[in-house]
Amino acid sequence: VGNSKQEMLQKKKNAVLVDGVILNGPIMDSKAGEKFVEEACKIITEEVIQKADDVTEKVCEWRAPETLKQILDLEMRDTGESHQKLLQLCRDVIQYSVKTSHPRFFNQLYAGIDYYSLAARFITEALNPSVYTYEVSPVFLLVEEAVIKKMIEFIGWEEGDGIFNPGGSVSNMYAMNLARYRFCPEIKEKGLSGLPRLVLFTSEECHYSMKKAASFLGIGTENVYFIKTDERGKMIPEELEKQVQRARKEGSAPFLVCATAGTTVLGAFDPLDKIADICEKHGLWLHVDASWGGSALISRKHCKLLHGIHRADSVAWNPHKMLLAGIQCCALLVKDNSGLLKNCYSAKAAYLFQQDKFYDVSYDTGDKSIQCSRRPDAFKFWLMWKALGTTGLEERVNRALALARYLVEEIKKREGFQLLLEPEYANVCFWYIPPSLRKMEDGPEFWQKLHQVAPIIKERMMKKGSMMLGYQPHRGKVNFFRQVVISPQVSREDMDFLLDEIELLAKDL
Repeated sequence: VGNSKQEMLQKKKNAVLVDGVILNGPIMDSKAGEKFVEEACKIITEEVIQKADDVTEKVCEWRAPETLKQILDLEMRDTGESHQKLLQLCRDVIQYSVKTSHPRFFNQLYAGIDYYSLAARFITEALNPSVYTYEVSPVFLLVEEAVIKKMIEFIGWEEGDGIFNPGGSVSNMYAMNLARYRFCPEIKEKGLSGLPRLVLFTSEECHYSMKKAASFLGIGTENVYFIKTDERGKMIPEELEKQVQRARKEGSAPFLVCATAGTTVLGAFDPLDKIADICEKHGLWLHVDASWGGSALISRKHCKLLHGIHRADSVAWNPHKMLLAGIQCCALLVKDNSGLLKNCYSAKAAYLFQQDKFYDVSYDTGDKSIQCSRRPDAFKFWLMWKALGTTGLEERVNRALALARYLVEEIKKREGFQLLLEPEYANVCFWYIPPSLRKMEDGPEFWQKLHQVAPIIKERMMKKGSMMLGYQPHRGKVNFFRQVVISPQVSREDMDFLLDEIELLAKDL
């Protein structure tokens, strides 16, 4: 090793050696790196992008964890792997990953592929920016500002503020903390000691992140009052009023109501106008978790689902769901434009947010964030929006809901399929009752047997790789399927296939 270093030193003019390390010139082989990226991108194009709408491909190539560990060769070693081995690892990762862009991936509240958003992600991954100051992210800060402004218009506010962050769960946490800060600004310096018992209200159908946020922020899960919902999963305003009054009689301090626009399982939309009336009456911050349902605002036909959202103080909205902006793309939008968001989260780091810079430091928005390093998530939404226009985004929403309606009507026609309820959004919830149970008397034994059907069908579809469809028990109801329509690649034929495939997979049950 010593001889080779000496030879290298002799070859490099003015070479410097410090602590046994040669400092002249780069140590990275750029040509080899460029070649690898080129060939890896070719694999991505051929194995992911070009196959994204091919229904003959498998949604997943199922392997048990221990088997997959052996296939992937996960161990990291002292010496690097060869060029060809790394390319094979890339192929293996793609082969054994779930193809969420497949037309028959219905498993989550995201699906499909948008080519413009994907190209935007390639750009940002290559540039590797961090969005906190204008000097390091000039383009992406301006893009985020433009996107937030446009989203605020769709909510119906004349002005507002906002920040993109990692997920709807984080948006809900931001909002909860912001509402608490407005209620008692001294908490930022003095902390929790001496505060009254703070109480917040949300529906029984809310996202689980509300409990997590209450725990994380020191509010406590016992101080989350869950409001009863009706048979469709919507918060009952009269129950909210009762619980607010109860909290006040207990000597607690109510400060926040979280309504949901598009619940995770049933796709329910809370009555925002009536909830806003109660919030105004009691001086409570109204946050709307529209992570799932917010994209209906883009549709002139379906925006009525969120009637009254303009009265909210804050809104969580995830374009990576219905609009296919790519995970993750999540915004917290705030009606207050007086600097509340910055005042709540600012730490005034002098090495980042110097006030004597040579440009307008109001564009250094990083002090509004709980993060320091932050991804330019707004860019993929922006490029997609530029490509499709608002009408193109609207068409996606309208088509997804039309396909959901088609599926509902087909379910009604087929023996053995039973809807839980008429959906108002893209969540279609139903049971499949196999022939062996159809003449069975309705009772505990029937429901116990039906509870076992969905997990078996799910296992079979995954091992076959034909599609992915989620199931769950919910509020006293046994396991049922929740089919979610999102992707523009999904067609009427895929809806028919879904029902046919369930019948096929369950024919012997």
